[in-house]
Amino acid sequence: MEGTIYSLIPAVLMLVLVLLTRKVLLSLGTGIIVGALMLHNFNVLASIQEVGEVFLTIFYSVEDGWSIGSLYLLSFLLLLGITTAFMTASGGSKAFGDWAIRKVKTRRGAQLVPSFLGILIFIDDYFNSLSVGQVARPVTDRYKVSRAKLAYFIDSTSAPITVITPISSWGAYIIGTIGAIFVANGITEYQPLEAFVKMIPLNFYAFAAMLLVFFVAIFNINIGPMRKHETRAVDTGKLVDEEKGNVAGELKNNISAHEKGKIMHLLIPIGTLVIGTIVAMIVTGYMGSSEDATILTVFANTNVNLSLFVGGLLAVIIATLLYVFQSEPKTNFGTVYLEGIRSMLPAIYILILAWMIGSIISSLDTGGYLAEVVEKAAINVNYLPLILFLVAGFMALATGTSWGTFGIMLPIAAQIAVVSDVNLVLPAMAAVLAGSVFGDHCSPISDTTILSSTGAGANHIDHVLTQLPYAFISAFATGIGYWVFGLTGNVIIALPVTLVIIAIIASLLIMIMKNKND
Repeated sequence: MEGTIYSLIPAVLMLVLVLLTRKVLLSLGTGIIVGALMLHNFNVLASIQEVGEVFLTIFYSVEDGWSIGSLYLLSFLLLLGITTAFMTASGGSKAFGDWAIRKVKTRRGAQLVPSFLGILIFIDDYFNSLSVGQVARPVTDRYKVSRAKLAYFIDSTSAPITVITPISSWGAYIIGTIGAIFVANGITEYQPLEAFVKMIPLNFYAFAAMLLVFFVAIFNINIGPMRKHETRAVDTGKLVDEEKGNVAGELKNNISAHEKGKIMHLLIPIGTLVIGTIVAMIVTGYMGSSEDATILTVFANTNVNLSLFVGGLLAVIIATLLYVFQSEPKTNFGTVYLEGIRSMLPAIYILILAWMIGSIISSLDTGGYLAEVVEKAAINVNYLPLILFLVAGFMALATGTSWGTFGIMLPIAAQIAVVSDVNLVLPAMAAVLAGSVFGDHCSPISDTTILSSTGAGANHIDHVLTQLPYAFISAFATGIGYWVFGLTGNVIIALPVTLVIIAIIASLLIMIMKNKND
């Protein structure tokens, strides 16, 4: 069943179950079991062994030894939970919220905080997702902005900004991939960095998604399931659906905030996390580069997960020391550590199962099947970017990985364009990048989506479902943009059309909401 249409079954089944049951662990587990059975022709014992091996490989494999990258990321999540717990116990979060409510005068301003931070922190999507949530949450909480909406702001800025920024972990990876593709196809018209820069305005979805974020923040556009979450938050002050149990990143009431907490008890640990992570990224990137290292090679070779771990460890140490020097702490250290760890367990459970189903889907070669469909399809070459945007979007949705989609689809996009029309090489690859981010925004098994809900302290499935309408609006505008590009071949026309479509849809939604309120 590998590499055939049947390889889509586990991914589609998982997505359907998520929508019907809203139980992410059940849905992921079902997809894993069905995928394992398909891999082994429904041999139960072999399938059980497959599931066990996939789980163990997350931590250790016979061929490669310990899976250090995965362990670093899981450890970072625990460290982040502990840091958050100390910032709460020290009174830093409360003090920062009190300060922010004096400086940020409106609910609109509170929603703009994570929107701008999401654009400014462009180094890495993981780092963006988690750090923006930690800084913005005290502000948005005070103005009763639902956690689902905060997660949307985080998720819909993190990947879009990193995918169009050369100086980021994504940008460096993409530039390196482009270089290998150019060599393989004998493309000499562009250098990899030059090509990446020229592809930026062709990534219509990234600009559409970020523009929509600001419309939503400024005009408080709440559609679909988001309306329910925002109404509950404003009317009752409940920022999450408490009936759904614990959410990742959310602390219980076992921690009491120190009465004499100061803003520094939040800003210093967060600053340590930011500076420590960035410095570690530069150091690990430099160590992994050759002697003539440049800023691009540094970010291409940086060890993101190790850097996050280093930054997280330093943040915990500093947060602990700040708490030690406070007089008469209300919560003992053991409780703070345990509550911080406990708060991150839901995210870790989801992330592990997401990695497992991603491995199963990879073994079934779902991505390879979709790529083969594109290669064999007889399509009008002018509409190649539009087709690639849609296929990459579905592939990223089904597999939960933007980077995996990049790796599969970028070479195929270039090969098709070289054979059909070499002038479409850059638009075709840019459309793959755009589609990959779109699919990533819709996928419940995407790392970035999981970490965005974690950073916001939102229920994961609530985040996925509330973000879907906004992602589809951006995708619709992007599709129109690529259709116009197919007609005109001119990005100067197509990109503004995409953004105008977003503005028109946002204006219509604002009018509809205003009429309902009247």
